[in-house]
Amino acid sequence: MPVHLVPMSPERFPAWLERSRDEYERDLIVTGESHEEARRHSAESMDGVFASGAPTALNAVFDLVDELERYVGYLWLGRSDSGDDTSWWIWDVLVDEHHRGRGIGREAMNLAEDYARSHGAQTLGLSVFAFNAAARTLYDSVGYEPVSVKMRKTL
Repeated sequence: MPVHLVPMSPERFPAWLERSRDEYERDLIVTGESHEEARRHSAESMDGVFASGAPTALNAVFDLVDELERYVGYLWLGRSDSGDDTSWWIWDVLVDEHHRGRGIGREAMNLAEDYARSHGAQTLGLSVFAFNAAARTLYDSVGYEPVSVKMRKTL
């Protein structure tokens, strides 16, 4: 299914930011952070990145829009926090649940590569929580390789 990137509008961005902050907080709780730690960690991360209250070309947020002009998800990517201008990162990508399984995620990943490459990226990384098997399968299928693994055992 064809999909294209549309820069997220200033009207849609605040709701997206709140949703992303909440989703990140929930993911951090699943990985073992307390509710308080996760809330603080999520707020600090998101508020720090979007201190101006808006995305930029080097820290871009897009709506994924299908051929019928329906919003089917979003993509957030930008330069990594490593200090290397050629190292970019997919910070978050989501295909809405009822649009999954139709190739939209794969196309979003290809579009992310094109966008990053057009802004000087030589590498594109991402992080995925171990519990997100569907995302891990997608990332493996489009050529991403693990570069580090965190492990934990509950006692």
